[in-house]
Formats: sequence, structure tokens, C-alpha cells
Amino acid sequence: MRSVARAAEVLEALAGDAQGAGMSVTEVAGACGLSKSAAFATLFTLRQYGLVADDGEGMNRRYRLGMSLARLGARAQDQLSLRDVARPVLVELTRVTGMNSRLAVSESDHAVVVDQVSNGERVQVDLRMGARELPHCTGLGKALLAEMSDAAVTRLIERVGMPLRTSHTIKDLPTLLAHLRTVRELGYAVDDEEDADGVFCIGGALRDHTRACAGAISITSLKLDLPAWRYQELGRHVRDAAERISRDLGYRP
Repeated sequence: MRSVARAAEVLEALAGDAQGAGMSVTEVAGACGLSKSAAFATLFTLRQYGLVADDGEGMNRRYRLGMSLARLGARAQDQLSLRDVARPVLVELTRVTGMNSRLAVSESDHAVVVDQVSNGERVQVDLRMGARELPHCTGLGKALLAEMSDAAVTRLIERVGMPLRTSHTIKDLPTLLAHLRTVRELGYAVDDEEDADGVFCIGGALRDHTRACAGAISITSLKLDLPAWRYQELGRHVRDAAERISRDLGYRP
């Protein structure tokens, strides 16, 4: 198992080569905390399988990721389903929080729900598969907006507007942009009766292996005089769940 872990560490080190010029054996050894002989042996084996490529001779030899990884990565993406990856995390999120959880993707400037897990309670918030969530007043929508630049958010709002859903709905673009800055800092978005009276939602964005936004997850429930600290606790649960799904999608900070 140690040899497998060592190989993974070497591949991660080569992937972190920001200059793209490749790394020497000495540099790989230093990055992974290995002896030069151990680093060379690992690189040699990985090269045999096309997972590592090399250029140059002798002391000038440089190592980089091999093209076999591109083939494996493409196959991994072919086999990957966002719903399949997110579903067990949503089930766990519902178990931990006791609230309904949902998965959404961005479509036509809205958040469209593609999967959900019910908390099983008799009294349910009206949640529907395929529902289109407004971007400016929902946990899912704001989580997705927070992944965009202010300029992109402005263009989107110019297209879809900011319909007033409740007395708590954000009414103007400057306030929304300021709110999204807070969302980015916290790592989760709160809809506190902004889309429907008596209902709150907390959303978090998902990122994939390209670091692009892949969708968002949320928890939703009836608002029952929750204290401020409870919102923060639930927000951390959502943020942690979103980070877990993102890691499973290949995202690395």
C-alpha cells in the first residue's frame, strides 16, 4: 500500500508543476519527502505505464504527467454522473440535519432541481423535481450566482430580473452583489424567507475537476424560529457536504 501511496504523491507533485517545464528527480523527491532513489524508482515504474513522461538526458532529465492519464481521465468523466456522486452525500446531509436536501444544476439562468432526498416528515415543503429556482432569492440560485463574477451576475439579472417573492426578497442589484460577497466568504448561501414565507434554504456550490461550477446542493425546511447559531451550524454542514462532492468530482483547491 505504501508504494501505491508513493505513486499517488508523485503524480500529485507533477500535477502541481505550475510552470509546466517538468520536474527533476531531486525536485520530485523534495516535494514528496522521498529519497532520490525512491523517487527515481517510482518515476521509472510510472513511466512504464505511460502515467509519467520524461524529456532530456542525465542531470537534465525532466518528468511530467504522461498522456495515459488523459485517457484515464476521459474514461472517468464518461463514467461519472453528478447525481450518482451527490446522492450518498445528500442522504447523509438529510440524516445529519433532519432536513430535505436537493441537487441542482444551472440551466437557462435558473437553478434546476435534478435530485432530492426527503426527510420523511409528514408536513413537507412543496419541493418538486425539475423545479426552476430563481437566482436572486433562493439558496440554490444564490450559491450558483456566487460562483460568477459581478459582471456576469449583472448581465444575468438584466435578463431574468429580480421578481419580488416576499417582503424579505433582495430588491436591487447593489444589495445582491454585496450579499454574494458574503456568500463567497462563508462558503454557503442563506435564503431566509426570501422565496417563500415561512421557509428557509441554505445552498452550497459544487466544483468539478476543471474548477468550474458543476451545480449546487441545498437543505430546505420550514422556519421555526431558528437561532442565528443554528443557521451557521447548518451552513457549515452544507459547505462541508458541497466540498465533499466537489472532491469526488475531482476538484482540488
